[in-house]
Amino acid sequence: MSDTTQPAYQVLARKYRPETFADLVGQDAMVRTLKNAFATGRIAQAFMMTGIRGTGKTTTARIIAKGMNCIGPDGTGQPTTDPCGQCEHCVAIAEGRHVDVLEMDAASNTGVDDIRSTVIDSVAYAPSAARYKVYIIDEVHMLSKSAFNALLKTLEEPPAHVKFIFATTEIRKVPVTVLSRCQRFDLRRIEPEDMIAMMSRIAAGEGAEIAEDALALIARAAEGSARDATSLLDQAISHGAGETTADQVRAMLGLADRGRVMDLFDLVMKGDAAGALAELSAQYADGADPMAVLRDLAEVTHWISVVKITPEAAEDPTVTPDERTRGAQMAADLPMRALSRMWQMLLKAIEEVAAAPNSMMAAEMAIIRLTHVAELPSPEELIRKLGDAPVPTPPTGGVGRAIGGYSQTNAQGAPAPTHPGPSGPSAHAGGAAPALAAEQALAHYPTFEHVIELIRSNRDVKLLIEIEAGVRLAAYQPGRIEFTPAADAAPDLAQRLGAALQRWTGNRWAVTLVNDCTAPTIVETRDADRLALHAEAAEHPLVKAALLAFPKAKITEIKTVKEAEAAAQVEALQEVEDEWDPFEED
Repeated sequence: MSDTTQPAYQVLARKYRPETFADLVGQDAMVRTLKNAFATGRIAQAFMMTGIRGTGKTTTARIIAKGMNCIGPDGTGQPTTDPCGQCEHCVAIAEGRHVDVLEMDAASNTGVDDIRSTVIDSVAYAPSAARYKVYIIDEVHMLSKSAFNALLKTLEEPPAHVKFIFATTEIRKVPVTVLSRCQRFDLRRIEPEDMIAMMSRIAAGEGAEIAEDALALIARAAEGSARDATSLLDQAISHGAGETTADQVRAMLGLADRGRVMDLFDLVMKGDAAGALAELSAQYADGADPMAVLRDLAEVTHWISVVKITPEAAEDPTVTPDERTRGAQMAADLPMRALSRMWQMLLKAIEEVAAAPNSMMAAEMAIIRLTHVAELPSPEELIRKLGDAPVPTPPTGGVGRAIGGYSQTNAQGAPAPTHPGPSGPSAHAGGAAPALAAEQALAHYPTFEHVIELIRSNRDVKLLIEIEAGVRLAAYQPGRIEFTPAADAAPDLAQRLGAALQRWTGNRWAVTLVNDCTAPTIVETRDADRLALHAEAAEHPLVKAALLAFPKAKITEIKTVKEAEAAAQVEALQEVEDEWDPFEED
């Protein structure tokens, strides 16, 4: 009876895993450096491979291990960057069973005990069969701080027969002390052209037919990862069951047709809400995921923005010629402000769709918002339209002098207290009379505003608030205050004010209450000034035009020129936070 058992299927990512440096895709700089190092015998004691997922970090580590230990088919070979793949060491390393090449996953062996049992306790022993004992530690950034510290001494002065190869996707989490002891290689994202060429070779080797635009879709979805691209290609070949088309790959990835996404983008930017919703519904009916549609819209927005700045970016191999033409035209027609606004709103919309109980409803609301905003004029166009609107002649003075930062100052603004020195004949007398000295001291506060400033400078906030809201000033002269308390004034306000002024000035103050004074308090005066300033601002022709154009708008804040200048000065003098020093110890 004949054996009809078929060999076990091997996924393409493992079947076509690079075996030599010549097989590596898109890592020419690293390969050149390693070849020169091997050729001159300058093989480092430790290597650090870093890069995104699927760029070949662990694969490169195994190729280096094979190259170090390869002896050639005849058993006389030396370390090489072109391992034969036939000798016992090459075969054993490729199959992951070599006794002198130890692979360790730091994600599941993070502690100092793991490092001690796997590495430190065994480095002193010579390799059993190979030329070098090689330790490959994957995801090395997952090691604990104590594990890194335990590894440092061995890593700095390893025995001549020991080599370390580390791989990580999070290079910033690796301590600088470890990095400084390794020869670092940054594996690059694989360019779309190289990715498409690699997948074409694999498809040909598998006898599968796959369209060029389908390969472009896979390359775009892989985002520079060769392993992701190979896995998606494996899935696409199975999905196509013959010749795999772009539509089949698009359905497999859950993507909307790129051309239809650009149609939707065009409808949104034209403000056609009904047309955009109809296109979104049609794509949804054809199986497109609403989240994927919005992400594709964001990708198109980004691509067109980049094309607008650098037109050569339109020559993207993952984009069809028709899409390149349309993208270049859109980049020429659309202002950067509209594209930036579209990008920001799409980012927010993607978050909302992810959190919404019904993703399609959330996507439709996002499209409605986007089309509505697309019709809004830019700030420059709005100012120009408002400036052309027929409005009455502005009144003289007031707000008309400085729109955007009104120049009329607050009538209640208190001048800073002056401190003139004593004058007159008594200034030079040997001893002035106490009454004259007190009079001269009180002369520093010629107005009630100077008293307010004195309270403010002593930071008595409670008293300041009570004075501004509860005092109707009837009469004032230095050392004497007469006022009628407001309805909600504290009953002991006069007593506390006199005591505070005597404490701060060293002289007695007569603070008395009178009846029937109807003068406004400082708070009432301030509010009246604010209302007057708002009324004056509302009469400015540009403000009038804005309020006519936006009936529900209102003036919420007015800044005088001095206030605007002061705010700008404060902002310019903001302290910069200390930058984080990676070399500073905790």
